[in-house]
Amino acid sequence: MAGVQYTAVGGDSYTENLIGTLLAIFGNLLVSIAVSIQKYSHVTLAGTKDPRAFYRTKTWWCGLVLTVLGEAANFVSYAFAPLSLIAPLNAVSVIASSILGFIFLREKWKPKEFLKRYVLSFLGCILTVAGTYLFATFGPNYHQKLTAENIVKQVVGWPFLLYFLEIITFCLLLYFYKQRNANYLVVILLLVALLGSVTVITVKAVAGMLVLSIQGTMQLNYPIFYVMFVCMVATVVFQATFLSQATHLYDSSMIACVNYILSTSFAIVAGAIFYLEFNHEDILHICMFLLGCFSCFLGVFLITKNRKRLKAFEPYVTMDMSQGIPTIHDKGWRAVQPDYNGSFSYGALVNNDSVAPATLPELDHDQLAVTPILIVECRRCNF
Repeated sequence: MAGVQYTAVGGDSYTENLIGTLLAIFGNLLVSIAVSIQKYSHVTLAGTKDPRAFYRTKTWWCGLVLTVLGEAANFVSYAFAPLSLIAPLNAVSVIASSILGFIFLREKWKPKEFLKRYVLSFLGCILTVAGTYLFATFGPNYHQKLTAENIVKQVVGWPFLLYFLEIITFCLLLYFYKQRNANYLVVILLLVALLGSVTVITVKAVAGMLVLSIQGTMQLNYPIFYVMFVCMVATVVFQATFLSQATHLYDSSMIACVNYILSTSFAIVAGAIFYLEFNHEDILHICMFLLGCFSCFLGVFLITKNRKRLKAFEPYVTMDMSQGIPTIHDKGWRAVQPDYNGSFSYGALVNNDSVAPATLPELDHDQLAVTPILIVECRRCNF
């Protein structure tokens, strides 16, 4: 596009790409370590029955600080390297999380089931590392100087009009999701991915203008900076909302796999259309880049395939302490058995040693005749 400045292919371009790639890898590693540390904090509190809240432990705060540093590194990386090169590097976080979960959190496994359970995960790690090398080597080398003038030209130019098709697709999916109750995993994660493509566009713009401002070329006095900043925050919030709804309906490992594939694909398309990142690349480099992405997709699928799944809902019985009336809960496919809260829970592992037993009302001869019926119903529910 006329008037848009690109960095030249040479030492400066490769140096900036290297800086952005290393920042993204470092940031994803920090986030994975932080998540594992925070999970370790929760597991420790649960195992020792520590009465303190999780946010009162040093371990949890250490994880939070590392999360902030990791996300900051990811944010800055978009200012140095092409969007299409940074987005697939989220696979580093998947690899690191699987390794840390196996070693640091000491997830249990039996020797006889080791190969059967983890051979696909190791194969997935190998494919992901190979794919990361391919797309990092053959990724785009041209990227724009993200000044406010260049971003405005992109917004009012033909790339945005072509990208507007994704916005129309998002509106159609949102209609089916809200009005037709299309709560399918693919629909929800497509909404997340479409919002994510807007997020990475705005993140790259905001990060690029901030870095240029720090380097001495002030960009914060242009309205486009604040427009991009507001869009970035709004899309991140809506993404979190849709992901939260998805986690309530589907398994987390399935969500992690499908979300990575869809979000990375749409981020690459966003970089190719909005920032014209593949305009100066030949067919060979593009094919090798796509091969690396496909290898990462397959590797992430294999890594998340053998993760433990949540147990399905099991019926349970609760008894009100004041009235002594039992209640059989046999519905609620995705419900969770409640902890002790004014009632005894049969079927949930709750320690009620310190709780005084409930005083059951005296039953006359007629009420005793009804008791066997309740026992039969409880046996039908395997209690």
